Amino acid sequence: MDHVDTELEQILDGIGPRLRTLRQERGLTLEALSATTGISLSTLSRLESGRRRPTLDLLIPLARAHRVALDQLVAAPATGDPRVHLTPLRKGNGSILVPLTQYPGRVQVFKHVLAPREPKLVTHDGYEWLYVLAGELRLILGEQECTLHPGEVAEFDTREPHWFGPANASAVEILHLFGPRGDQAVVRARRKTNQDHDS
Repeated sequence: MDHVDTELEQILDGIGPRLRTLRQERGLTLEALSATTGISLSTLSRLESGRRRPTLDLLIPLARAHRVALDQLVAAPATGDPRVHLTPLRKGNGSILVPLTQYPGRVQVFKHVLAPREPKLVTHDGYEWLYVLAGELRLILGEQECTLHPGEVAEFDTREPHWFGPANASAVEILHLFGPRGDQAVVRARRKTNQDHDS
């Protein structure tokens, strides 16, 4: 029982510094965070300094304000299992998205199994890298179109109209990296030559 109590104290003691670090990384003042969450300045200050015990009604709005999962604020101790426990998200169109990272505001990494679908070009802020694991990926980028095979990579500014999905009737599996900002649109795909194939 003592071990459990000690472990609980360590978890609780770590929440305050973690909250302060998250706020500072995002360039937020206590005043700005107070305005966003509705939590008083004094409560926020006492939470960060460890003088106020964190409770769910305080942590939930803070997790929302910092755009992190609640368990990232609490940071429960590792179980000793080195594997990352991933939660696949099934999309309505038959695709499966597996988030591999949880760092809002930084590069996000996903494993993506894309089911066949109709092309629909989109634009948004950011920068994307696509690495094909299995199958064939059709990429439309503005006026350009190409097919990528396993081991090939594309990167592009997402402000350029784009779409990607299976090149045929089979699903395609990719690693999908999405960054918060981009430079110029560029597509790089290592094309296989005749020497790459046994003839």
